[in-house]
Amino acid sequence: MRKNIDIDEKMLTKLKLLSAFEEMSVKTIMEKAVSFYVEYKEKERLKTLSDEEKEDLGLLVLMQQADRKEVASRQDVMNALD
Repeated sequence: MRKNIDIDEKMLTKLKLLSAFEEMSVKTIMEKAVSFYVEYKEKERLKTLSDEEKEDLGLLVLMQQADRKEVASRQDVMNALD
């Protein structure tokens, strides 16, 4: 997806310098910076969750990974719960 964004001249100059020092494109540096920031915010958010919220999030992730075509009978579920 291509998006145009406005960057002030000072920041653009800094990005170009980083690009030259790191031998990467400005686009790659910006992508890495955004990825780093998003990951940082996710970790920050996880730290503030209660234990119950962490369990709920873990269950949600497991449910998203489950094979939706695989079906268990009611009896299998009840046996697993016993």
